Amino acid sequence: MVEATFLFIIEVIGTVAFAISGIRLAASKHFDWFGAYTVGLVTAIGGGTVRDVLLDIPVFWMQTWWYLAVTGLALAFVILFRRSLLRRTHTLFIFDAIGLALFVMIGIEKTLTAGYPMWVAIIMGMITGAFGGVVRDILINEEPLFFRKDIYATACIAGGIVYWLTEIAGANSYVVQISCASTVIALRILAVKYSWQLPTMEDDTRYTTDAANDPAPTKPKRNSWRPW
Repeated sequence: MVEATFLFIIEVIGTVAFAISGIRLAASKHFDWFGAYTVGLVTAIGGGTVRDVLLDIPVFWMQTWWYLAVTGLALAFVILFRRSLLRRTHTLFIFDAIGLALFVMIGIEKTLTAGYPMWVAIIMGMITGAFGGVVRDILINEEPLFFRKDIYATACIAGGIVYWLTEIAGANSYVVQISCASTVIALRILAVKYSWQLPTMEDDTRYTTDAANDPAPTKPKRNSWRPW
């Protein structure tokens, strides 16, 4: 009972953090209040909704009105402190990192509780943490962080692996959860600070030809294919 309450509190905190990140970003795009609330809500519940549907368990936000209410509180917070939040460009990153870490942990916990193996739990942790941000970025017409070279989904997977290793080591549940969340946050901070990036896909197979002046292929021209 205590652990279930703890997980619920963590999930509410993660919802607030993700909702603020989504609403703050919507505010920078000059969305109206309803549009900002929608973006914040989708950011907060998107990943968990996909997780629960895939695991065939009741969708978490349909069991209580708390998640809708705390998103409303997040909207009020952004409205009240909008100027300060928009001036501080790192605010979005901070709330996004916190929400990401907490939702990865929650996704792993719920998947294991549903009886699935750890490798499934790690994937579900990544989906829980990252998918809401994907929908958010699509709604505001931005390239999703999930598909860019930024250390984002990779941080989720790393957090899941740390969860697994600390559990194998016999640590108690709170140490396991804190280690997982701390890993995700630390990787996101370090990736931004030191500009860590994954390699991008390169397409060097295109050649240009000048058929009018020279039927033979001209010197190869390098082209980069960057889908994110």
